[in-house]
Amino acid sequence: MTKLKTQSLKKRESELANSKRQLEILSNGIFKNGELPTFANKIAESNQFPLKSKALEILQINLGYMCNQVCEHCHVDAGPDRKEIMTKETMQQCLEVIRTTGAHTLDLTGGAPEMNPNFRWFVEEAAKAGIKDFIVRSNLTIIRANKKYYDLPEFFKKHNVHVVSSMPHWTRGKTDKQRGDGVFDKSIKALQELNAVGYGIPDSNLRLDLVYNPSGAFLPSDQASMEKDFKKVLMEDFEIQFHNLFAITNLPISRFLDYLIASDNYEDYMYQLVDAYNPTAVSNVMCTNTLSVSWDGYLYDCDFNQMLTLPVNSKIKHISEYSEQLLEGRNIVISQHCYGCTAGAGSSCQGTVA
Repeated sequence: MTKLKTQSLKKRESELANSKRQLEILSNGIFKNGELPTFANKIAESNQFPLKSKALEILQINLGYMCNQVCEHCHVDAGPDRKEIMTKETMQQCLEVIRTTGAHTLDLTGGAPEMNPNFRWFVEEAAKAGIKDFIVRSNLTIIRANKKYYDLPEFFKKHNVHVVSSMPHWTRGKTDKQRGDGVFDKSIKALQELNAVGYGIPDSNLRLDLVYNPSGAFLPSDQASMEKDFKKVLMEDFEIQFHNLFAITNLPISRFLDYLIASDNYEDYMYQLVDAYNPTAVSNVMCTNTLSVSWDGYLYDCDFNQMLTLPVNSKIKHISEYSEQLLEGRNIVISQHCYGCTAGAGSSCQGTVA
């Protein structure tokens, strides 16, 4: 088995740790010479440029880039060596918005959001706001990483948290190849523990969904058929149940971009994304109803734009000066990575969109 790199791009001082360098790659070459149309030109063909935001439905908050894993496809470039963590002060500012926003979904992400030292306090306070769908995105292995995390399933249950968990594949080989040795077994154990407290059981209101990302330079298969396969194998082999599977396309940024370039797959992958472009998916991409908040409180149209340091196109730039009225109807900031969200059935943090 190929040993995964165990440091983030930032720690390795890779040129791709610089978001400007990533954007240069995405703007030049096959897009600059006209071989492929830019995303702006592509959506203009169907009169969807400029892409505009609609009413806010999902507030996605990144609690920090620290993580106990170093996955080869990670668009956040997260890892144990990343020290960016949301402070309690910024969390307080987020809570003020949560209490007043019209959004119905709160989505906590990272890194591993559970590694933020104020994570539990924040969940407890945010749960009081009465958000309809309260999501925590967990990599599963964090539940088994240290004794202080062992009670997370019970903690999630207490606050009726909707757990969305990363699970690259139902096989050990493909999962460990993407995420590191031992990840599959720890993930299975964590899923069994979540099932034990009631998560993922049919008709249970304790929601447990899984997220699949392809392990190479290809697009995900049909989400519905993959969900059937995942459910069949996980039940037969491990007696594990879950509600839904979300198939998410890997976007060509950060560590996945690094992989594409290193494996000489970048141009082929971009051709795949452009060839699979689906104009129907454009109107439902997550940036139109989602606002992404970075660990330091700055606002972005989506989590991917956050990683490329492409802030919202608004005079409102930070959570401390939040105004839903001023943010609604803004032009969405786009680049060529956006093809990943509009390929095939589309892709978002909630799975397919078309």
